[in-house]
Amino acid sequence: MQSMMPRKIFFVKGVGTHRSQLGSFENALRDADIAKYNLVEVSSIFPPYAELVDREEGLKELKPGQIVYLVLARNSSNELNRLITASVGFAIPRNRTMYGYLSEHHSFGETPEASGKFAEELAAEMLASTMGLDSYQLDENGKFRLNDAILLTSNVTASSTVKNADEWTTVVAAAVMILG
Repeated sequence: MQSMMPRKIFFVKGVGTHRSQLGSFENALRDADIAKYNLVEVSSIFPPYAELVDREEGLKELKPGQIVYLVLARNSSNELNRLITASVGFAIPRNRTMYGYLSEHHSFGETPEASGKFAEELAAEMLASTMGLDSYQLDENGKFRLNDAILLTSNVTASSTVKNADEWTTVVAAAVMILG
């Protein structure tokens, strides 16, 4: 029996358009290269010891039709010229025996940079609270630190503007989990 503990995580993002909202969602999943899997959304824990891998390496381990767990942020609109974003942020502790956090955020009218930074900040805040810390600092690179307790924070963000009347646009960002 395969363990239900994710051993690897990778990030994807995509944008899709279609005359229907469902069609635009499917096209966004295709753009992110995850449409051919049975996707199951889970909550926001980055498991202890899980390895962060790049998209290409992660996709090589999956098979069409496979059940795949992920943390998914998505947003859709059919309002002409509407800016939409979907972001997944993460915060991983330096002590890898502890779990980290993934956070999803979706917004309207927010730049991709602001959306991504907000999702990243949410993950850092959640991690800080589990460590009994009520605040965090930003280092010289704009990354979050908790008394040197956070190993890594980052985000993946998809953003688009609705370009055509009578057409839906959907953006997705996801943390995809590979079970071990």
